[in-house]
Order: sequence, then structure tokens, then C-alpha cells
Amino acid sequence: MTTEKYSLALHGGAGTITKGSLTAVKELAYLEALRAALGEGEKILKEGGSALDAVTSTVISLEDCPLFNAGKGAVFTAEGLHEMDAAVMRGDTLEAGAVAGVQHIRNPVLLAKTIMEKSEHVMLSGKGAEEFALKHGLPAEDLAYFHTEFRYLQLMDAQKDNSIRLDHTRGDEKKFGTVGAVARDRKGNLAAATSTGGMTNKRFMRIGDTPIIGAGTYANNTTCAVSCTGHGEFFIRGVVAYDISCLIEYKGLSLKEACHLVVLEKLVRLGGEGGLIAVDKSGEIVLVFNSEGMYRASVFEGKEPYVGIYE
Repeated sequence: MTTEKYSLALHGGAGTITKGSLTAVKELAYLEALRAALGEGEKILKEGGSALDAVTSTVISLEDCPLFNAGKGAVFTAEGLHEMDAAVMRGDTLEAGAVAGVQHIRNPVLLAKTIMEKSEHVMLSGKGAEEFALKHGLPAEDLAYFHTEFRYLQLMDAQKDNSIRLDHTRGDEKKFGTVGAVARDRKGNLAAATSTGGMTNKRFMRIGDTPIIGAGTYANNTTCAVSCTGHGEFFIRGVVAYDISCLIEYKGLSLKEACHLVVLEKLVRLGGEGGLIAVDKSGEIVLVFNSEGMYRASVFEGKEPYVGIYE
């Protein structure tokens, strides 16, 4: 078997992210967290590990960091709780796992992977998903673990005007705080993983695009692997991740052409804001967004890693 060069990309959310919206200290903290997560995934790929393990490890690193709206940094619901969603997909078999609305699971992406590998299902939700996680020995935490003061103040601010917000900071500054990773390993296999805490002050167990295969997460060895971040309702309506794969498979577009068409044209026409990361079967990486910024990082074997925040 010929050995391919590996590729890895990650995102930590998109939105109104400008130089003026981050202090120098906060910017440095984000850059260090992005580099650390990239390093976790690259270490696996360097040692000949699978794309699936690399994206899972990368996302776990982001879930464990309180800066991002996933895992430990998940935003609060209207009830003052956390409802987390995640998904993984492998491009060689088209197997996928997803979880929605869990409150106590430390790493929802690990639960999504376990659902894929240890059950006959694709998606589990709520208490049933938590029961499955505990049955398989996945780490759980009490609610205090997920409490960060920054997120709590966001909830208080959102409740003042009874709004549902996408990882808001203040005023009109929007941050779509999903995290995700895509990779191609040395065997040429692709994988994608995505995780999120959803929307601040959300009600009624709202679920976005993250755990919906084909909307926020998708991987297929014949085309590409995609992980999205943005206003989930629009990504669901546009079936964004699968649309990119289809444009490559049926229309013969390059990864860059497909991503730009979907994010910069089709999504904009729907009114959707956000971005995505993608890698194709040749290892090409695309990081694209129609917002003012996206926390992102990538590496292609043999090249210097890239880390960025602003446009």
C-alpha cells in the first residue's frame, strides 16, 4: 500500500471575531489552545494512526478547554444547564455516530465515537445517551465542572432581553462556538468530528447541525471530510457538509470551488453565517467562512502548521 501524506484541520468557531473584540492576552490564549489541539491530532497521524482517532483526539482537546463552546466551555441553556451535541464520521466505511442533548458527559465526541463503534445506531440523545455512555465507562462530570463564569454572564445578559444567542459576547458580536476537526491519514482515509454546546439561553432541547450527519458533519473517502460551524438552522436547511461532497462527486468541482460556492454564495443567499473546514482525498485543506473570523488551524505533512483567527 502506498503511503499518503497526512492532513489535519480544526476550527473553534466562527463569527464576529475581530482584532478589537479580543484582548492580546485572550488572543494568545486562543492561539495556544488551537496549537495544542492541532498537536494532539498530528501526533497520532505522525505515528501512522487513523484519521478517526486524530479528529477525535483533536476535538477532545478543544472540549477540555473552557475557551470554546463545547465540553467544559459549553454555554448555558435557559434553565441554567448544558445540552451538548457531537458527531463523528469515517470516510472509508461511511459509519457515523452522533449524540444530542447530553448534560454530564465530559467529552461528547468520545460518546459519538462509542455510539458508532459499540451500537447498531447512529444517533442517541438525552438520558438514553448518558445511560449508554455510563454503560461503556465514559467519563461523566457533575454540572459544576461545566460552569464557567464567562458563560454564566452570557446567560444573564441574554435573559435580560429574553433572546437566544449564538455564543454571544456583547451587542451584535456573534460567535458561533462549535469545534471540529477533519483529517486524512497516511492510508488515505478521511474522517470528521464536530462538537458543540449549542446556543446561549436555548429552550425546548433545540438541536443544531452539529450532530446531523450531512448537515454539520460528513466524511467520504471518495470526496472529502467536512466539519461546520455557524447558525445551525441554515446549515441544516442547506445540508451543507453533504452538499460539498455532492458538488465534488457529481459536478466535478474541486474542494475549494465546492466550499466557496456553498459558504460564500449558497449559504449567504439563505441568510446563514459561519464557516467550515474540509479536507479532500488528495489531502487539500480548505478553511472558509463568511463571517469576520474563525478560530482555525491546519497542518499538511512536511509543512509548517497554520493558525489563524481573523479574516
